[in-house]
Amino acid sequence: MLIGIDLGATEIKGVVLNEERQVIRQASHPTEDAGQERRWMTNVKKVYQELCAGSDQYTVGLSAPGIAAEHNDCILYMPGRLQGLEGLIWSDYLGATTSVLNDANAAMIAESRLGAARGYAHAIMLTLGTGVGGSILIRGELYTGYRQVAGHLGHISVDRHSDRVAITGMIGSLEDAIGNATVSQRTLHKYQSTKELVADVQAGDALAIGYWRDSIQALAVAIASYANVLSPEVVVLGGGIMQAGELLLDPLGEYLDLYEWRPGGKRTKIVTAMMGAWSGAIGAAIFAQEKRKP
Repeated sequence: MLIGIDLGATEIKGVVLNEERQVIRQASHPTEDAGQERRWMTNVKKVYQELCAGSDQYTVGLSAPGIAAEHNDCILYMPGRLQGLEGLIWSDYLGATTSVLNDANAAMIAESRLGAARGYAHAIMLTLGTGVGGSILIRGELYTGYRQVAGHLGHISVDRHSDRVAITGMIGSLEDAIGNATVSQRTLHKYQSTKELVADVQAGDALAIGYWRDSIQALAVAIASYANVLSPEVVVLGGGIMQAGELLLDPLGEYLDLYEWRPGGKRTKIVTAMMGAWSGAIGAAIFAQEKRKP
């Protein structure tokens, strides 16, 4: 059996998969990342123990924000939250061999093995939420680069004249241009969330449409840039913003018609993620399964 645990900002989700990668059990618990108590660590163990149900015959995978260590035994770098996460050896803490990976990479594994990117050898994934997460698939395998830093696709610049600086030090990042965390800044405090902005776009508000299309244009410029560097067959878009559906996909397609280089008729396919809120846990379990194989 396989256990996958996804350590999220607000919720810890866990699944048990059988060897055919079917979900047979789920568990969740609030993360509780506040104060100095490190309650989130205790809550991860609670989810793990609930999933084990008295048996120890499991292969375990865990996804979390941050940069994973070379041997995938811990998260090496995650400043600002989840105090105690950096350097925590999960195999020791849980008492079971545990493979650890970045949460966006876990979502990509789930989509590439079971979801929207299944059957594709070359893909990228963008998770459009509070920020912008990213992951790269090359020849069917995750590409994480030197020291596992590759894949931070939300931190390319789409505006070199911007005075806003992202957590990586990048100015005018894609994350800044479309992430939910910066909606208020981008709209001169008219909107406090992407959901509010999209509601006015649906109602035909001209100012809202202008703000919205500006963000979608930045996304198109970024995707066209990724296509020039990585030439993926498919780009998987996930996250809460995808609830906008055609309001996002239609203008994105229009802008890509302008910006994407298409030699010989090559065209990057844009698809919506299929695996949902449990993708991180499912992907972590599959990652552990694949690490286990010789």
